[in-house]
Amino acid sequence: MNISSVVIRTRPEHLRGVCQRLAALPGVELHTETPDGRLVVTVEDTNVATAAETYLSLHNIDGVLGASLVYQYSDDALDLQEGQS
Repeated sequence: MNISSVVIRTRPEHLRGVCQRLAALPGVELHTETPDGRLVVTVEDTNVATAAETYLSLHNIDGVLGASLVYQYSDDALDLQEGQS
C-alpha cells in the first residue's frame, strides 16, 4: 500500500481542464481546489501504475505548472498479510 498527498499548481484559466485530466487518472482523487489554481490530491497505487509513477506523470499533464509531494505513506506489512490469506 502506498498513498501520497500532492499539491498541484496551475493557472486559474487552466483549472477546469487540469481537474478533468486528473479525474481520468486511476488512483488519483481530487480533494480541494482554490480559485488561484492550487489543487490538493491523493495518489494511491493501482494495478495500472504505482503511486510514484502516477506522481511523476502529474508533471506532464497539460496545464500543470508543478506538483509537490507533501506526504507519503507506505506499508509493506499490509501487502504481506494480504498475500497470506
